[in-house]
Amino acid sequence: MNWRLLRIALYAAVAGLAGVVLARLWIEHNAASPAGPGRGEALIGGAFELTDHTGRRVTDQSYRGRPMVLFFGFTHCPDVCPTELAAIAGALDLLGNDAAKVAPIFVTVDPARDTPQVLADYLGNLHPGLIGLTGSEADIARAAKAYRVFYAVNRPKDGEGYSVDHSGLTYVMNREGKYVAHFRPGTAPETIAQRLRTLLQS
Repeated sequence: MNWRLLRIALYAAVAGLAGVVLARLWIEHNAASPAGPGRGEALIGGAFELTDHTGRRVTDQSYRGRPMVLFFGFTHCPDVCPTELAAIAGALDLLGNDAAKVAPIFVTVDPARDTPQVLADYLGNLHPGLIGLTGSEADIARAAKAYRVFYAVNRPKDGEGYSVDHSGLTYVMNREGKYVAHFRPGTAPETIAQRLRTLLQS
């Protein structure tokens, strides 16, 4: 058991948002840690089974042969999600015709509200190539665990509405679904596009 992570989680429960921010920073800092001594492989990525924004059931295998760029968030997010999705959309624009060779994926961490139709409407306003994925709470939890994504529902005391705290990394995977890189919030579209071009040329 990772006692340091447990202490952070307990602090989050007691201290509220401040603790959640600390947990998020810890996970983002350690997202690209190697799998073990001598292995040199990041503990990011893996199998998932979700429903896309057209209502079709898909798995990670559905996108094999195309580099993937993934971001986990939710449509009611007021700041990080639209900003990062706009950066991914900008990268796709920079790729031109090559954008069709990439799988740009947005996985919701709020499946209760983010139905396939909601995702279709939301992403359609950003870029026609974006793929939205949702599913049951268990589906989302498994996908988030595979990608070392932190998220937690933040319900106000008055019970009116809720938000979801979540980590804000954008992940890049190769054609075989293996981790290649991650970008922190605020990364320029040009940087993302260049990394994807390199993958497409390999």
